[in-house]
Amino acid sequence: MQTTLAHPVAFDGVGLHSGRPARLRLLPAPADHGLVFRRTDMGAAGRIPARWDRVEQGELCTRIVNEAGVSVSTIEHVMAAVAGCGIHNLLLEIDGPEVPILDGSSAPFVAPILTAGTRRQAAPLRAIRVLEPVEVRNGPAYARIEPAETLEIDFSIDFADAAIGRQEKRLSLANGTFVRELSDSRTFCRRADVEAMRARGLALGGTLENAVVVDGAEVLSPGGLRHADEAVRHKMLDALGDLSLAGAPILGRYTGVRAGHALTNVLLRALFARASATREVEVDETVLSRLPGAGIVLEDAPRPAA
Repeated sequence: MQTTLAHPVAFDGVGLHSGRPARLRLLPAPADHGLVFRRTDMGAAGRIPARWDRVEQGELCTRIVNEAGVSVSTIEHVMAAVAGCGIHNLLLEIDGPEVPILDGSSAPFVAPILTAGTRRQAAPLRAIRVLEPVEVRNGPAYARIEPAETLEIDFSIDFADAAIGRQEKRLSLANGTFVRELSDSRTFCRRADVEAMRARGLALGGTLENAVVVDGAEVLSPGGLRHADEAVRHKMLDALGDLSLAGAPILGRYTGVRAGHALTNVLLRALFARASATREVEVDETVLSRLPGAGIVLEDAPRPAA
């Protein structure tokens, strides 16, 4: 069965790149509605389906655009929370062009979603089963998806900064793993990158409180890291958010090596361009029990930092 929120939830904050204040409301939606953003400041032109074919390519965040040119950016963290909590139908109302960054992770979205609760809907849920491997590359970076019984993510990164270095992690996203293992991992960057982005008019809402900033071996953000491998966990969080734009839960193993938002979207485009690579399947109770979000409760959500 499909799932939506039982009650609305709202979030206020500023956009990471724009620095503009925004209010985001997550509203229950009917069966077969899917995940859709609506810019309340743009009138009738403000509706934007959260789908892979609406993504405008970019490395720093995920941005979706409709036919009228109306966009919403930095959607990946809330989309990861929605997918990780097992929600299939949702209207995401926002009064500006960028989702609030909050603390730079998905955790501030997850706890209110779990508190609001979910409601099962009397409509069959369909999933996208990956039937054959598909891989895309960009220099040393690549993203690959291949058959698996549930969604798995395998990610590796390699940074010169000793505070990050080489990290790799592999998880099955079945039964709440995202909420417990990944949802509180924050976006990260090097201090030199922050300075370069601000020179280009980006990261205007970034602070040491909503991103992990490193400089060589030093972690500049107060309180240090939430996990020794927080950086690769956040890359996995981003990957889930970007994969949620497939339009239905994915049954497959995603591997990312130095991959980012743009490459994951290129992978989805390549996957759906090959008719033999996927098949839509109706989800039975056995498959449902292995999907992200199955069986999670509020106690699974990470506790906020003191």
